[in-house]
Order: sequence, then C-alpha cells, then structure tokens
Amino acid sequence: MGNWIANHWFSVVVLGAWLGLNIFLFVYFFMIYEKGQQYAYTRELLGSALAWARGSAACLNFNCLLILLPVCRNLLSFLRGTCSCCRRSMKKQLDNNLAFHKLLGYTIALMTAIHTIAHLFNIERYYNGAQDGKATLKGMLSSIGDEEDDWLNPIRSKEQTPSYVAFTTIAGVTGVVITLALIIMITSSTEFIRRCYFEVFWYTHHLFIIFFAGLLIHGVGRIVRGQTLDSMEHHNYSDCYNKFSEWKKVAGDDDDDDDDSDTNKCPMPAFQGNEPMTWKWILAPIILYIFERILRFYRSQQRVVVIKAVSHPSKVLEIQMQKRGFKMEVGQYIFINCPSISALEWHPFTLTSAPEEDFFSVHVRSAGDWTEKLIQVFQEQANHPPRLEVDGPFGTASEDVFQYEVSMLVGAGIGVTPFASILKSIWYKFQNEDQRLKTKKIYFYWICRETGAFAWFADLLRSLEQEMVSSGKDGFLNYRLFLTSWDSNIAGHAIINFDRPTDAVTGLKQKTSYGRPVWDNEFSNVSEAHPRSTVGVFLCGPQALATNLQQCCHQFSSLDPRKVQFYFNKENF
Repeated sequence: MGNWIANHWFSVVVLGAWLGLNIFLFVYFFMIYEKGQQYAYTRELLGSALAWARGSAACLNFNCLLILLPVCRNLLSFLRGTCSCCRRSMKKQLDNNLAFHKLLGYTIALMTAIHTIAHLFNIERYYNGAQDGKATLKGMLSSIGDEEDDWLNPIRSKEQTPSYVAFTTIAGVTGVVITLALIIMITSSTEFIRRCYFEVFWYTHHLFIIFFAGLLIHGVGRIVRGQTLDSMEHHNYSDCYNKFSEWKKVAGDDDDDDDDSDTNKCPMPAFQGNEPMTWKWILAPIILYIFERILRFYRSQQRVVVIKAVSHPSKVLEIQMQKRGFKMEVGQYIFINCPSISALEWHPFTLTSAPEEDFFSVHVRSAGDWTEKLIQVFQEQANHPPRLEVDGPFGTASEDVFQYEVSMLVGAGIGVTPFASILKSIWYKFQNEDQRLKTKKIYFYWICRETGAFAWFADLLRSLEQEMVSSGKDGFLNYRLFLTSWDSNIAGHAIINFDRPTDAVTGLKQKTSYGRPVWDNEFSNVSEAHPRSTVGVFLCGPQALATNLQQCCHQFSSLDPRKVQFYFNKENF
C-alpha cells in the first residue's frame, strides 16, 4: 500500500482536492438554502428539495467548468512539452486526461439527476401552493406579486399545471434540452458504442454545444427566489410567519398608522430572483475551448501532401505525408480527416515516423467502417490518393521514454505504432552518435494474434539489429515477440527450423515466443538486471493488460527510493 501511494501520491492529491471541493460546494450551498433566513419562506413553500437542487447546481457549475479542459489537447501538449513546472508526477496526470474527462461526465450526470428530481418536487409544490387559498401560509406566499416582480411562486394561476411551467419557462425548457442532450452523450459514450459505432459517438458528442448553450441561459428566468434584503429589514420571518393573515401591503411615506402596530411590523414580504451564476463558472473555459478549436481548424486547413501509401499484410495501410511546418516528437499522435469519406469525422492515429525523418507517417489498421473505407479509397486511387486533413501533433506519455534509464515498451497488435517511432528515433540517434541519449537499455515486447501482423515491422527491427551490432551496442535493445494465436502447423514449422539462426516466422534473430508473456518473470528479470535504475513502463494496448502491468509496477518497485522503481505509462486517445 505504501508503494502504491508513493507512485500515485499526486493522483491522490488531485482527486482528493476535486472531491473535497465538490463536497464543500454541495454542503455550503445546501446549508445556505436550508438554514439561511433569506430563503425561510421559500423553504416553507418548497421544503428541503430546494437545498438539494441548489447544492447539486453548485457541483454542476464546478464540474462543467472543468470538463472542457481535459480535451483542450493543445493546452495539454503545451503543459507537457514546454511548461517548466510540469514534473513527472504532473505529466502522469496529463496522461489521465480522458479518464478525468469521463469522471467529470459521470459526476455531471449524477448531479443533473439530483438537480432534476429535486426541481420536479419543487414544481409539484409550487403547483400545490397555487391551489391553496390565502387561508394557508403556502397559499398566501403563492399569491404574492400579482402585479409586481416580487413573486415567490412562478405558477400565477390555478389553471397552470406543472407541465406548463416545465415547457414554457426558460428554466424548464433549457432544463429539458440540457438533460436530453446529456443522456444522449452519456449513453453514446459507452465502450461498445465507441468501438463498434464510432460515428454515433462522434456526432452525438457534439451535442455538448447545445448543452453549454442551455447552461448559459438556464438561470435567466430567475425562478429560484429569496426574500429581498429591504423586505427582511421590515419583515422578520420569526415574528411574522405565523401572522400571515395580517400581512398588508406597505403603505406610502405619509401613512399615519402606528409604527408599533403588528400590521406594520409584518408588511407583505417581497421576493427577488437569484442572479444567474452559471455563466461566471463556464464562460472562461468555453472561450479557451473556442480558441483551441480555432487553432485546430487553422492547422487542419494547411495542405497535406501524401508522398507514399503502402499496403501491408493484415489490412494495415501505411501513409507517409508531408506538411509545411510540421514538427513532432516520438510517440505523438495526430487526427486525420478524409473529406471524401466524411467531412466531419476525425480519427486519432499514432505517428510511426521518427522526428529525424523528413516526412511523418501513420499505420492504419482496418477496425471499423471509416478505416475500412480509407484503405479501400487508397487502394482504388493508388495514383491519385484522396485529400487528407491533419490536426496535430499532440503529446502522449511515450514522449518521456528517453527520460528513463531503462524503458519497457509493450505493444499489443497495432498498438506497436508509437514504439515504431521510438525505435526509429533510436536508430537515427545511433547513426548520429547522439551523446544526449540517457537511456541505457530498452526492453520491447510485442504481442500479436497473427503472424502477418509482424511483417510491416520486421524490416525496422532487422535494420535496428544490424545498426546496433555495427555500433557495438547489440545489448541495448532486448525485444521479444509473442504470438498468441497459432496452430499446430506453425508450431511444427517453428520446431523444424529451431536450429536456424533466424526466426521461421519473422526472419529476425530473436525467436518468436508462443503464448502470452509471464509478466512476473519479465519484471523480476528487469529488476535483477537493473537494481538501482528508474524504469519506465510504456503500454499501448487494452485495459486488461494495463491493469496487469500496473500491478507488476507496484509489486516490483522497491520501497527504498534509491533502488529500482517502475513507473507505468499508458497511451490514451
């Protein structure tokens, strides 16, 4: 447990601060509306549902302020690459931007549910109060403000129904629209929808525009009201709430009534709506996000030249491109749009080229309708490739790979793409004899289901093998290839060719392993080989594998900070 805290203390601090602020805001505003003298008559009419509605509204404002920040990718890339205060612990939080974005989304959904249910109770009680006559306190409160804007109950006649208030007032209409937009966004963001029907997720998620537009004007109607300060000076709730039958309109200045009479001590109370507050919370992040989108739109409109497209086995397409002013770091990713397929869809792809190359490239695997169409279009238009638009690059955890003395790179299937960029960059650094390279050892693991999936990457590994041998650094890279889906024919072929110097499947010196790696053994070997090193573990692969690797990082990290420490990093798009 102590080791886990040592590796995640900054995460604990950030989440603790976020949770603490949510609790503070909820309790603070809950108590204002539950105990505050200004809202005493409002509570008489509505009960505790008002406090629940206002406490959840405060949390909604706070989380809506934050939810756009994790998807401001240029801001995150700036913090990662250029901000001097962005240390390793903080960078790891930047890698969790999408997880935090999801957490905020679920919190907003929860607070919206509380806020909506509480206001449904409020509308029903408004309606009940409007049905009562002036013989009851609720009825008297509901009758106030027939001619002036000092009313407490928005239902002004017995004929108005709760449905009428919900669908005719600004708060009601925007509340319905906001809730529907949120429900659609949340349900279409599930893992199944994103994986199998990405277009549904992509388009429905843009309902956030309607969501935030509704939030900005939701409180303009000022339906939630409290007693005015001037009224509180002349009308004390404790003295007057049980004398409601004697409340009178305040007379003019020339009124000759006795100032000490009970009637003048309890004039008719006046109420006013609360000033809208939501815009104060969300306006700044909205403006920041608008600038983010403008910058991304400007960059995406810059001309992209496709210089080469190569079809690899297992339905993998390599696209090499050039773009004026394009600069990248290892492991970064870009968004690609193909207008001939869809004018609005943008999909993220990890760059497989190295910063030292004069082009940038991606490897696209067929994993859905859009990628299938992209590969088909490039095959059909080999001589005249379709126009592409590129947004990026954006930073990821893999940028930090050269900041560790030892690095463990784990790629599953097409998840090897960020490590292609890293290994290519290492190749160029060896060729240029770069003395700034801090990394002393790299362990590379690639887990695949099919033998054909190794083909496009084998040439790179073969070239790197030769370069390291010629440089006298053949021990720098230790790589293991694992084939998880194989039959008896492949196994027999591997056994027959066991004595050959190269692998029967990949043609590399390193023989392919069959089955899945035993991570406990791998981590144990690394920790024994590097007892006093800082080891960065980098994964581009499924969550189940991430959980396993993260547990191993905790298990094999020493409690002594001077000994081996494993730091887990995962690619997130």
